[in-house]
Amino acid sequence: MTHSHLPDLLVEPLVRAALVEDLGPSGDVTSAAVIPNGLQYSATLNARQDGVISGGQLAELAFRLVDPSLVVSVLRPDGSAVRAGEAVMTIQGAATSILSAERVALNFMGRLSGIATLTAQFVAETQGTDTRITCTRKTTPGLRLVEKQAVLHGGGAAHRFGLSDAILIKDNHIAAAGGIAPALRAARANASHMRRIEIEVDTLAQLNEVLETGGADVVLLDNMTTADLSAAVQRVAGQVITEASGTMRLGRIAEVAATGVNFISVGALTHSAPVLDLGLDF
Repeated sequence: MTHSHLPDLLVEPLVRAALVEDLGPSGDVTSAAVIPNGLQYSATLNARQDGVISGGQLAELAFRLVDPSLVVSVLRPDGSAVRAGEAVMTIQGAATSILSAERVALNFMGRLSGIATLTAQFVAETQGTDTRITCTRKTTPGLRLVEKQAVLHGGGAAHRFGLSDAILIKDNHIAAAGGIAPALRAARANASHMRRIEIEVDTLAQLNEVLETGGADVVLLDNMTTADLSAAVQRVAGQVITEASGTMRLGRIAEVAATGVNFISVGALTHSAPVLDLGLDF
């Protein structure tokens, strides 16, 4: 299944805001001052590191919003693996227009390709298992839509988008509700047939209470040792979906996946991914 494009309508406001931030209030005064009016150019956007591409849709939008007459050719679409030195996109047209959009295009692509690349590294550690890597809500404010899309481009799985599309009962909810059982009963009473319920547990004793109470669709096994994760998966025995979270470093993923958990959620995918080095060459 491919996840290469969102509707342009959804991401255009992000690109427009970034362009306004960079170009306001006087436009690209350097390009206007030093580049002859009407000079035409062909530029190539190249990968300078191995990785997985994401954000190409936003980069293309950046060039088109600055100058609809620019001709953008996407050579490596979002979700593609690239090698250092490989051309990702070409842009032809007015040199001033290309340079005015360059930084915004590279900012989006570098950030999002970094997320896709890190996700792919985590996914590679699950090979030979059925465990899927997924993301969290630990995203850059305002950029969640495209950062979560970048996780999909890297081969990760979707999680809830925000607070409104699933019920996820965490430790603070449990404390405020008066315990696991009352929290689950209240959640089930308020859930529609389309909305799943997930609950976080830190111990095997809490997991037992969740299973005895019933009502959960997914159980979040938080900050557990690998041994406890294995015991938890055996105890669940397929009754609910299992998700492991907390201290999920790249070097630990293979052993966690080997426990048989259905999902491993990793905040680092979106809050700590290094930027992928990309450059625009004239």
